[in-house]
Formats: sequence, structure tokens, C-alpha cells
Amino acid sequence: MSEPSSAGPDGLRTGLRRRHMTMLAIGGAIGAGLFVGSGSVIGTAGPAAVISYAAAGLLVLCVMRALGEMVVARPVAGSLAEYSRMAMGPFAGFTIGWIYWYLYVILVGAEAVAGAAILSSWIDLPQWVLSAGLLILMTSVNLVSVKSFGEFEFWFASIKVVAIVLFLVIGAAWVFGLWPDADAGFHNLTAFGGFAPNGVTGIFSAIVVVMFAFGGTEIVTVAAAESKEPGKAVASATNNVLWRVGLFYVASIFLVVTILPWNDAQVLKSPFVTALDHMGVPAAGTIMEVVILTAVLSVLNSAIYVSSRMLYVLTRDGDAPAALVKVNKRGVPARAVLLGTVAAWGAVIASYISPDQVFTFLVNSIGVVLAFVYIAIMFSQIRLRARLAREDPAALTYRMWGYPYISWLVIIAILGVFIAMACNPAQRNQLLASTISLLAVAALYPLRKRFGSRTPVREVEILRH
Repeated sequence: MSEPSSAGPDGLRTGLRRRHMTMLAIGGAIGAGLFVGSGSVIGTAGPAAVISYAAAGLLVLCVMRALGEMVVARPVAGSLAEYSRMAMGPFAGFTIGWIYWYLYVILVGAEAVAGAAILSSWIDLPQWVLSAGLLILMTSVNLVSVKSFGEFEFWFASIKVVAIVLFLVIGAAWVFGLWPDADAGFHNLTAFGGFAPNGVTGIFSAIVVVMFAFGGTEIVTVAAAESKEPGKAVASATNNVLWRVGLFYVASIFLVVTILPWNDAQVLKSPFVTALDHMGVPAAGTIMEVVILTAVLSVLNSAIYVSSRMLYVLTRDGDAPAALVKVNKRGVPARAVLLGTVAAWGAVIASYISPDQVFTFLVNSIGVVLAFVYIAIMFSQIRLRARLAREDPAALTYRMWGYPYISWLVIIAILGVFIAMACNPAQRNQLLASTISLLAVAALYPLRKRFGSRTPVREVEILRH
């Protein structure tokens, strides 16, 4: 008989086991963006997409390390917004919390649409019906318990890991001439305009899409407050991000651009399916559709979870109506879960109004929003690290490398990505739209006193002795 989950300090249940947290971290590093969005990255950067993935992976690794430092020292639900609040005040906590909630609500809608598009080739129903079915299914999973969420994510992540490992084995066998009729070698890396046909600008521009693909690695820190050993879980997950990024992203993309010409139209559309077809793997398209659907369901499951916990934290801190903080008998903030799902329908409806534009636009604009959140994490880490070192050094058992220099370098690098976007006409409007979204959320702060909880459910203590 399984051990019942206990209640945490925030009213949420600590129902996530270490295996759940491990697979949350691994699953977060393998989203549908790897299978779907990688074609866009290859089209932008050419074979140098490998550098885009490696650079973005290094940035995310540093952000995760900084976030991990804060989580181990002060594990709290909704950590991203809480640390901004602790370090920079209630305005920062409000803005980061709501923009992060917006990010994941839009992601819920986008993934429901993507999943419906896959299912429509198997099930003869309107895509909006299939989208609704996926939303209802994964919302129900999240309403049962946090353990139910963790269990589904464990198996979703396991399927993704197996799929990527098999692709790496088959791809490596092809490149080194160990696969039947293989066109071995590395000539495709330079044969079509060179390794970086679109120059350095192409590499930097592609990083934005890649950062969205890496979005989800931070979920383990959001979930830390609902695990039994938050410090150990986050430290372990963060330490393993580097090899996951290298193995699952950099290596797999390297194999794709080695096996096939980077400018092949089918590679840009569906790189993994095209590569498997080229190597003669039977039923490659169907296999990858199943894997992509699993990835979509995984992201959908996680996005509903993250959006609900962030809304719970916003309510708890007086940034949203107090009624949304209610937790049911299973320790689930049910109202926050349902509101996020209802809001996600806006993205679903928009996708059917403009089916050829919305998905790509949302992918890129969410990637920029995530970059805003990353910058906030780094500023929070810089300020909280100084306070902790001064007032509670014993809490710093897990530290950011090269503080404060690497922290500032990460901020500068992300700003460099914004500059590259501003110089790219194809991404300039999306950067502007995401910036407007951030400013719009910030402008809502004065409404906090009118519509938020009159008295925050829990006052944030910046440092406890």
C-alpha cells in the first residue's frame, strides 16, 4: 500500500516522489518543440543549429543552477514569482507571476491544438472536439491529485526518453556506416552553403525558438514544494540538466543535419520523421506521431499543473481574488486548475480563427516571455545570494557557479538574443508583441488592491532565521 501524501506548509500535498521529480526534470527537457520546432531552428541556422541548441542549453543550465540555489535555500510553492517578490518587491512578484501564468495558459491551448491535429488523422471528429477532449482529460488528471499528475508525467517522460535514445542509436549507426545501405560521413554539415549558411545572426535568432524548446526544465523547481525532499530533488535535477541537454538535443539535432541536407524542405517541416524515413525505418511517420502526441500530452499535463500552482501563489500573496486559493481535500487548488483551462480556450479559439499563423507565433512569443522570466530569475538570484550570504550563509548548501560574474553574463547573453531578434525582420514583430504583453501585465498592478485578496493569505518573509 502506498504511503499517503502529507500536507505541505502551503496547504498543498507533498505527493511527488523522487522518481516523479527525476522524470519531471527529464521530461521537461524533451518537449514537443524538439520534434516539431527543431525544423524551424534548422531552417534559421543551418547545421549551426547545433550551436544554437548548445548555447541555449548552456544559458538554461546556468538559469537552472541559479534557480536551484534559491529553491534549496528557500523551497516554496511557485518559486519563480516568490523569489522575484523576495528579491525585488511585490511589483516584481506580481508581474513575473502573472506573465508566467499567461505563458503556460497559452501553452495549454497551443498544445491542445497540436494534439488535436495529430489525432485528427486517426479519429474522424472536428479538431475543436479533439482539443476539448484533450483539455478535459489532462485537466481531470490534475484535479485528482498531485501524485496523479506526477504519475502521468513519469510515464510520458519515459516514452520520450526511449524514443530519443532509439533515434540516437539508429542515427549514430547510419552516420558511422553500421546501418544497411547507409550514406555514412559528415559531408552534409558543410555541403550546402557551409556550416553556418545564415551567419552568426541566424545562430542567435534560432536561440529564441530553442529557449522555448527548453522551457519546462524549471518545472521541477515549481514542483519542489510538493515533493518530500525538495532540496535533494532540485539539486539532483539541476546537476543532470547538462548531460540531458547534450544527449537529447545537441546530439539528436547533430545527427539530423548530418544524415540529411539542412535545406531539404521535408527536414524543415518534420526533421525526425524525414531522417527515419531516409534511413528506411518502417512506419517512421506513425511512430513519430505517437511520440509527438506523447510529448504534447506531457507538456499539456505539465502546463496545466504549472499554471494552476502559479495562480495559487498569486492568490496566496494577494495578487488575485482570494477565492482561487481554496484547496480541495486532496490538496489540489481546483479552482486555479479550472480557471487556467478555461483561459486556455482563448488560445484554442484563436488558433482556429488563424490556423496558419497562430501556432508558430505563439511558439516564438512564448519563447521571448520565457526569456523575460529567465532574466528575472537571474536578478533575483544576484540579490538573494547577497542577502543570504550576509544573514543566513548556512542555507547556501547549493551554489551558483562563479557568482556574481556568470549571473551577469547570462543576463547580458539573453539581452544579446533580444538584440538579434530586433535585427531580424521575421522576429521583430514577435519581440515587440511579447514586450507589449509584459508591459500590459505590469500595468495591471494598480488593480491588485481592488481585485486581489484584501489580505494576503501568507506574508512572504524574505529571510527566516
